[in-house]
Amino acid sequence: MEPVLEIPYLTERAPAPGRLQLVQRFVNTVDREHGREMLSDPARLGSVLAELGLLEPDPNVASADLERALAVREALRSLALANNGGAADPAGLEILEQAAAAGRLVVAFDGSATARLEASAPDVDGALGALVGIVYTAMADGTWARLKACQRDVCGWLFYDRSRNHSARWCQMAVCGNRTKTRAYRARRGSP
Repeated sequence: MEPVLEIPYLTERAPAPGRLQLVQRFVNTVDREHGREMLSDPARLGSVLAELGLLEPDPNVASADLERALAVREALRSLALANNGGAADPAGLEILEQAAAAGRLVVAFDGSATARLEASAPDVDGALGALVGIVYTAMADGTWARLKACQRDVCGWLFYDRSRNHSARWCQMAVCGNRTKTRAYRARRGSP
């Protein structure tokens, strides 16, 4: 099975902690700048969700599941961009609410008496609901604000901001940060 999309210069940062890493890896299944899409068909979606531990191996996934998953992925990206100075997309928020309802989220307690939201629905609805539940739990425990989407318009890669003052803006300063700053400099100087 082909692993979830990994781009060497974008995987240098330490991943998000705990289950929030699943959201990060799911959203990062597309390289928008280079046109690489990991969720290219229903079978591939099933493989990715199984690799992330959100579905059993060899699930039955339909085209409608793929459409919903792509919409949820982009809604999650938009929500992470809001952590990096963007505005949350109201349509994206509605998509996430629908995914939570379809996933039948329930409160689950673990052995240390902490709670989180988990999906009780089967198949892709449960997997997508689980991702929304992870986001909710991360919002409650304070880790969500550090999961950000890169501000560079052609990137949008999710990264976990481990800076002391929560000021990271790009997935990699040496790549997206440098390109953004160079473009701004050229615009100020009137250079092509």
